[in-house]
Amino acid sequence: MTRKIIIDTDPGQDDAVAILLALASPELEVLGLTCVAGNVPLALTQKNARIVCELAGRRDISVFAGCDRPLAHTLVTAEHVHGKTGLNGPVLPDPTMELQDMHAVDFLIETLRSEPSGTVTLCPLGPLTNIATAFQRAPDIIERVQEIVLMGGAYFEVGNITPAAEFNIYVDPEAADIVFKSGVPIVVMSLDVTHKALVTKARNAAFRGLGNAAGIAVAQMTDFFERFDLAKYGSDGAPLHDPCVTAYLIKPELFTGRFINVEIETKSELTRGMTVADWWGVTDRAPNATFMGTIDADGFFGLLVERLARLP
Repeated sequence: MTRKIIIDTDPGQDDAVAILLALASPELEVLGLTCVAGNVPLALTQKNARIVCELAGRRDISVFAGCDRPLAHTLVTAEHVHGKTGLNGPVLPDPTMELQDMHAVDFLIETLRSEPSGTVTLCPLGPLTNIATAFQRAPDIIERVQEIVLMGGAYFEVGNITPAAEFNIYVDPEAADIVFKSGVPIVVMSLDVTHKALVTKARNAAFRGLGNAAGIAVAQMTDFFERFDLAKYGSDGAPLHDPCVTAYLIKPELFTGRFINVEIETKSELTRGMTVADWWGVTDRAPNATFMGTIDADGFFGLLVERLARLP
């Protein structure tokens, strides 16, 4: 049984790996890629999404451009991590496949209305602006979403863009607040998980050793953006954040977590964008998200290598 998904993304090298993993996996039917401003501005995220589809040999995938700024604030981007293009590292040709005319938010609304209720999973890999905008514009689609599996937030690892906030949530906390209060079943791949999925030298050598275009490009991407994380965290390699979302859809047993209450801080100057996760159950707030805490990293990288090997 294939699972229908829409990947909402702001590529980003790790977004690219998450997309490649999805396109290489027969368990997943990618209905479309919806792009949002985040790691880099929208003009680059929609271009990068098409570059990644072509790298995977999948020009049949529909790519849509969505919101170019957060709901209530000025856009914050992350070129300091991902480079000027968002996909620095490999030299990849400009895409020739077309961007769809429809706005990403309209595609989300139309698809959730036309597919059978409860059969489409949303996979946000960036700020939640597109998803929140769709929910605001068409509240009837909320109950039709099967599940949201997202990369964002942190609890024990706290923040990577401010002392308290993870980047994706920080860029648009108001959007995150709407999504987390929506009532849709949510699975959160937080920094607590993704910082345990480190691309060590041996793991990167395995990507490069595949010898195909996708494997080599992934190795070059992680070579590039690990310089930032190595300097910052002093770890053995860069965390591969976004592919955790795709891996969960294929092999959920790689992850463990807790069903807890997660609230988004939108007001405080000090902790704006923080995911306040009630991990220890110290409040009476109702649980609204499965917040992942651990990953089988060897199993995760084994899956990545096995699937990337299937691509051109």
